Amino acid sequence: MLTENSTKKVTKIDLITKGSLVAAIITIPTLITFFGVWTVTNDLLYGAIGGLVANFIALGTAFKIVPKFTQKKKNDFEL
Repeated sequence: MLTENSTKKVTKIDLITKGSLVAAIITIPTLITFFGVWTVTNDLLYGAIGGLVANFIALGTAFKIVPKFTQKKKNDFEL
């Protein structure tokens, strides 16, 4: 028999807000690094390499930050 779970669904606003925050955490440092290195060195390749390194650092940071603002009990929500 199916039992009624007291699950909390993720709303569209919640999903859009948190997704946009994660995108900003990843994108903004990458772009700042890319344009900063490109402007200082006047070399597009150095800017691209700097942006790539910053992108991977930002991804690692985002993986650590995201669970902090999405803390929910296990099986507390469904998509």
